[in-house]
Amino acid sequence: MNAEILAVLLGNVRPFRGDDEPSAIGKLPVADVVAVGAMGLVGDEQADRTVHGGIDKAIHHYPADHYDWWRGYLGEMPLLDAPGAFGENISTAGLDERNVFLGDRFRLGTALVEVTQARQPCWKLDHRFGARGVMAQVVKTRRTGWYYRVLETGQVQAGDTLDLVERPYPEWPLSSLFGLLIGGEAKDRPADLRALRDVPILAETWKVRRAKLAEQFGAD
Repeated sequence: MNAEILAVLLGNVRPFRGDDEPSAIGKLPVADVVAVGAMGLVGDEQADRTVHGGIDKAIHHYPADHYDWWRGYLGEMPLLDAPGAFGENISTAGLDERNVFLGDRFRLGTALVEVTQARQPCWKLDHRFGARGVMAQVVKTRRTGWYYRVLETGQVQAGDTLDLVERPYPEWPLSSLFGLLIGGEAKDRPADLRALRDVPILAETWKVRRAKLAEQFGAD
């Protein structure tokens, strides 16, 4: 499995919802080669490192494939005319949450990255689009995007290929993982909560989430 990288995007911290709530969600495509460091794309910023960025959320990937659906839901708007509407660092076509799996390892340009979790949306998407319900629709439709951790540093630019190297957990498509931990399916899937306990590469924050749900529903 491989996909052409349509865009590589970087963002700077700017005022977002007033000066006291900055964000770097407004990411823009760059044509030059970008270095991929242990904490993500060099030159990319995050306003609040407690919830964005870090080892488990070093790079954010959002499928360009979803944009047509969002145009149908939101109507035509300039944000959807080019990659970056969802604050993504990487844009491709042909990959989505149904055919990308937890733990997938991809060669991103010359770097090696690993899928750690689907993206859990927040209020910033509603504010960015100026429309209530965007966050809720991400959850409902599983059009979440996902995050990578960087296993080997390197470099990447638009036009490079994203190549699947290894798939150690083919039982965990991201749409199913998101449904279990965020989408309200945990009560009906106790066996899956137990099985996920034995997947060490899951992002640390989602390990905590799994443990809480397992305790709540008697699945440990």
